[in-house]
Amino acid sequence: MAIPDRGLLDWLDEASAERGLSYANRDDDWDFVSYRELASLVLRTAAALRARGVGDGDTVALVQRSSPGFAAGFFGALAAGATPCSLAPPFAYQRADDYARHAGHLLAAVRPRAVVCDDESLERIAKLSADAGLDAPVTFGALVERVEPLPRPLPLPATALVQFTSGSSGHSRGVRISEEALRTNLTGMRRWLGCRPELPAASWLPVHHDMGLVGFLLNVVVTGFDGWMMQPDDFVRSPLRFLRCLSERRIAMTAMPNFGLSYILRRVRPADLEGLSFDALRCVIIGAERVDPRVLEDFHALLGPHGLDRGALLPAYGSAEATLAVTGLLPGEGWSAREPDDSDAAALAGTSVVGCGRPLEGRTVSIRSEDGSELPEGQVGEIVVEGVSIADGYVGDAGSASGTSLGEGGLRTGDAGFRRAGQLFVIGRLGDGLKVNGKMVFAESLETLLHQRGLPERRVAVLLGVREGVPTGVAVFAGVQDGWRETAHEVLAEWLPGAELLSVEVPRGGIAVTSSGKPRRRVIWKAVCAGWFSESTRALAPEG
Repeated sequence: MAIPDRGLLDWLDEASAERGLSYANRDDDWDFVSYRELASLVLRTAAALRARGVGDGDTVALVQRSSPGFAAGFFGALAAGATPCSLAPPFAYQRADDYARHAGHLLAAVRPRAVVCDDESLERIAKLSADAGLDAPVTFGALVERVEPLPRPLPLPATALVQFTSGSSGHSRGVRISEEALRTNLTGMRRWLGCRPELPAASWLPVHHDMGLVGFLLNVVVTGFDGWMMQPDDFVRSPLRFLRCLSERRIAMTAMPNFGLSYILRRVRPADLEGLSFDALRCVIIGAERVDPRVLEDFHALLGPHGLDRGALLPAYGSAEATLAVTGLLPGEGWSAREPDDSDAAALAGTSVVGCGRPLEGRTVSIRSEDGSELPEGQVGEIVVEGVSIADGYVGDAGSASGTSLGEGGLRTGDAGFRRAGQLFVIGRLGDGLKVNGKMVFAESLETLLHQRGLPERRVAVLLGVREGVPTGVAVFAGVQDGWRETAHEVLAEWLPGAELLSVEVPRGGIAVTSSGKPRRRVIWKAVCAGWFSESTRALAPEG
C-alpha cells in the first residue's frame, strides 16, 4: 500500500483517543497522552502564543525536555503560524559556562518572539534571555493556563523549523527548513521505513537534536503511531529499562547513535535479557555519528539470541541542512562494511566503513573532489547532496567556520566518504583530517581504533592538524587510566608517521562536546594551539 504525503498538522483533524505518546516516569511506569488530548493542547498553545504577541512567521524557542509540553509547544507554534526552534536545555551540558555560551549565542542569533521553557530551565534561560535583550521566558504550564483553544490552526509559516547544527566545528548555526522540506523529508522517511500507525516506536533521544526531533517525534506524531519516550539521562541510568520497553511493548522502530549501542554493550549483560524478546523490532536506525562495524556485530550478538534480526540494524546518514535523512538501508537488507580503493585506504586508518544505504526518494548523493568534479565509485571525496528537503539557508552567524555550505550546487556537507554499489560510506569530517604521505587520515577513524582497543567513547578525542608548521596528532583524555597513553601512542604512531604526537589530560567530563555528545574538535584544537592546556600537555610517548 502506498504511503501518502501528509501535512504537518493533518493529524489534528483525525487525532486518536486510543493512540498517543507515553512518557517514562520515576515509578518505572508510563504516563499516556492521547493524540486527541495532545491536539487540544496544541490549539491551546497556539492561542496562548498569539495572545502573547507572536505573529505570522515569528520564531518561538522551546527549551524543554521531551514531554507533552514540548510536543504541544512545537506543533502549537506551527498552528499559530510561527516557526518553532528547539534549544538544548541545561541538562545536556556538564559545564554551566559552556551552556551559557551555547544557548546565549543561539538566542541572540534567532531572536525569538517568545521563549517557552520547563521549570528546571527557567532561571538559567531568564538570565540568558535578559542578556540577549529578549522578553522574559515563560514556562509551558504558565503559558497555557486558563486559555481557550483556537478553533482551527492558522496557515503554516513558510519556515516550519529552525534546526540547529551540532556545532562540532564551532558555534551551532540555525538552519531554515521550509514547510515543504520538512513535510517531504518526513514522507521520505515513512516510505523508506514502511511506517504505519499500527507499528509502535520508542526513543530516548533528546528532542533538541534533529535525530530525536525530526527523525522520531515529528515522524511519530504526524504518522499517528504510538510513541514511547524516555529521557536521555534515564537511558544513561538504566539502558536495561529501555530494552525492556522494546520487548514488552513490541516496539517496531527505534533510533540512536553508535554511542547508544556501545553504551548498552557496556552496561547490559546477556543474563539481564532473560525473558526479553526483540523479534518485533524491524528498524533500529543508527546515525548522527560514524558507525563502528564491531559495535554492530557485538550488539547483534547480544540481542540476536532474543530475536533481533540482523537486518533490523539500519545505518543511515543525514544532516540538519538536509532537514535530516539523506540515505538509509532498507529494513531487512543487512548492513555491510567496505574500504575505498587502495589509493585511498589510508583514509580509514586500518578500519572498514559501514554502509549507510542509498539515497531516499528525491535525493541524489555524489562524491566530489576539491575542484568540484564528480569522483567514481570507490574514491574518497566530499559528500554533496542535492534534491528535495534541502534547507533554504542559515540564520544568525552564517559565517561560522564549519565546512558545510548551501548553494546552487546543493549541500556541500564537509563530510568525506565514498560510494560502492550505490551505497554511501561515510568516513568523517574533512576538516578533522591530516594528510600523511599524500593520503588523508581522519580523526574519527583513529578514535574508532582506540575504542576497539578498549578506550571508552566520550573518554578520548583525537585532534589532527598542523601546529606551528608541524603535522600534529593530539589524544585528549578525560580522566586518563593506566594503559591508555600507550595504546594511543601505538595507534597514532602507526598511522601518523613523522607527525608530532601530544597528549592532553582533562577531568572526566572535560572534553568539550556538542549537545548531542560529539567532540568539538576544532574548538579543542584552537584551545590546544592557544596554550589553554599547557599544564597538562605533553609528548605522547610509551609509558614507563
